[in-house]
Amino acid sequence: MTLQLSTTLWSNGNSALASRPTSVRCRPESSDRASHLKACQRGVFSEVRQDFGGSRRMGSSVHATRAGEQSVAIEEQALQKTEGPLLKVFPGQSHPLGVSEVETGTNFAIFSENATTVTLCLILQERGMHNKLEEGMVELSLDSQVNKTGDIWHICVEGLPRSNVLYGYRVDGPRDWREGHRFDYNNVLLDPYAKLVEGRRVFGDASNKMSKFFGTYDFDSLPFDWGENYELPNIHEKDLVLYEMNVRAFTADESSGLDLHVRGSYLGMIEKIPHLLELGVNAVELLPVFEFDEMELQRRPNAREHLINTWGYSTVNFFAPMSRYASNGGGPINASQEFKQMVKAFHDAGIEVILDVVYNHTNEADDAHPYTTSFRGIDNKVYYMMDFQQNAQLLNFSGCGNTLNCNHPVVMELILDSLRHWVTEYHVDGFRFDLASVLCRGTDGSPLSAPPLIRAIAKDSILSRCKIIAEPWDCGGLYLVGKFPNWDRWAEWNGIYRDDIRKFIKGDTGMKGSFATRISGSADLYRVNKRKPYHGINFIIAHDGFTLYDLVSYNYKHNDANGEGGNDGCNDNFSWNCGFEGETGDPNIKALRIRQMKNFQVALMISQGTPMMLMGDEYGHTRFGNNNSYGHDNALNNFQWGQLKDKKDNLFRFFSEMIKFRRSRHVFARENFIDKHEVTWHEDNWENYESKFLAFTLHEDNGGHIYVAFNAHDYFVKVSIPSPPQGRRWFRVVDTNLESPSDIVPEGAPGVKETYNVAPYSCIVLEAKL
Repeated sequence: MTLQLSTTLWSNGNSALASRPTSVRCRPESSDRASHLKACQRGVFSEVRQDFGGSRRMGSSVHATRAGEQSVAIEEQALQKTEGPLLKVFPGQSHPLGVSEVETGTNFAIFSENATTVTLCLILQERGMHNKLEEGMVELSLDSQVNKTGDIWHICVEGLPRSNVLYGYRVDGPRDWREGHRFDYNNVLLDPYAKLVEGRRVFGDASNKMSKFFGTYDFDSLPFDWGENYELPNIHEKDLVLYEMNVRAFTADESSGLDLHVRGSYLGMIEKIPHLLELGVNAVELLPVFEFDEMELQRRPNAREHLINTWGYSTVNFFAPMSRYASNGGGPINASQEFKQMVKAFHDAGIEVILDVVYNHTNEADDAHPYTTSFRGIDNKVYYMMDFQQNAQLLNFSGCGNTLNCNHPVVMELILDSLRHWVTEYHVDGFRFDLASVLCRGTDGSPLSAPPLIRAIAKDSILSRCKIIAEPWDCGGLYLVGKFPNWDRWAEWNGIYRDDIRKFIKGDTGMKGSFATRISGSADLYRVNKRKPYHGINFIIAHDGFTLYDLVSYNYKHNDANGEGGNDGCNDNFSWNCGFEGETGDPNIKALRIRQMKNFQVALMISQGTPMMLMGDEYGHTRFGNNNSYGHDNALNNFQWGQLKDKKDNLFRFFSEMIKFRRSRHVFARENFIDKHEVTWHEDNWENYESKFLAFTLHEDNGGHIYVAFNAHDYFVKVSIPSPPQGRRWFRVVDTNLESPSDIVPEGAPGVKETYNVAPYSCIVLEAKL
């Protein structure tokens, strides 16, 4: 059912009248149409009664005349079965954007600079009606003379429930494509400032793959109880050990042992916090948790229509938590509550929560196959970068069809408001910005030396306590590793670290000097102004690319299952299969792969800077060579808890003990770059291109020195161990060539002699102790 109501009010020069509700009273149940029309003309406010959920339907429209009287034209398609709530309409106010409670009712405000017509669409859904979202829609047309302040359209509605209301907007305007406009009044659009989003309730539900997204709100629930003794972890950046993970994939698999309705949810994460504590990490970096449409690839016939977007890098809304991560199909309100429960549980366990956020593009695709849900239809020219030399086509620096116009003042404020919302409402500890170089481009796509948005985030008082991390590149070739505009606040994913460590460990020649630079904190990149080693996020593996097991098991990507002919995913993986592609029964190859995985973990954990590892690497998760598994909602991405159990005494134990060893030794997490007095390089032939062996000693003021040696040769290297400090002895902590549990002995194993035979493709760590 659709009812159209124009809130036009002619004030006849009386400004006080303009603030009053419009003069219409619509009572479609009246049998006396003449008296009903007269009553409507005499009234001083607008009232709408509507039947929501009834089987009989009615449509009506209301328009204002220049004489200041309201004329009513009602076309009754059928008698209403029941009477809905009474609504009164007021002009409303321009701030805040989104939905808010005001004295006169529920206020709606939306920005559109170029719109000529805006209509608020309301659905008062009955509980359990979320699969029939457009039944009983009320449409309230806003008048630019009454319901608009500047470029903000607004309206206040009295009589709406305080929750369980869905809303969207129809927006129309100029149709000139070459001027950048993409208006289409037929679309009901999602409010960019909606704090909660309703769509389908079950993740990957193909029966509802065409479902639309509506904003909703909840003014009924009490404020979340964070607890009397609740505290933020406030972990210093130099002490962080990051664990990149996907909320759904962490517990979606049956092997998680969780109830079916909890798997893949925020609550499922809580259940597995003990695993993270046992592993030893103290911060999780969550793949996107903003509302996204996992079924976007299945909306039209294409080569990828079998995929489900399980990574979530396709934002629908920047304020709402992913509703299908709620347990048991609970919907947006439950998702919000359960997200807060998850954050509180992590904080109570001493673990910080960092969100991977996607502000570089949205889900709305490109001009060839647009998927208009919000920004494109509200004001495309404002929200997206366009090439006006090429028919105003969308610029694509994201690789996903569009690029958000991040440094436009309105879009910049949207992003800042979104970030502040996640900090104040959900208490998150920081953000990792996907393809953050996009945020360094001007409105025409050109790079900026001092991007306003990047500076505003760095200087914002609410965001001051947050970790802010850039992925310092984009798909348009703007590579800013070590050069990202930072104001001494921004950290960066160190892609050069990833590549150099991979090359050295697998045995490439000429990499010893680069390897030494990377594990020392990449001073060549970050020793500028007041930047610190921890501003470099060291990683060898991330969600996109090979898993750690696949890095040592495949020379080439195997992405045929993605439907893109193997053309997607990175080609420069710097991987080595250790002698055979994929699975092998050769015990020597298996042992070498395990050893190489341990070598990578040691390198990561002894490096200056902030280490980050990927979910599943602690047991050797494989994607069978797929290095771009974004669309597979199955075991390819899902954490395999059975395999963890099988590897608990070997790989997991090593990873866990190595993390804890790093966290307990200050020498690996210095606040400042190491100087010549804090490290001794046992090397006098740096220019030897063929050398793949490196040894060094890190010095502590208290005498607790640590000796480290890496051998990437395919033969043993016998080395002389330097004398320990006076009164101390060397104890072996790590030798990756040894079988578990001798491969890592946290307390140290005695018996280290003056020389040590370091095995091929292995490393050792010794500690000087009393």
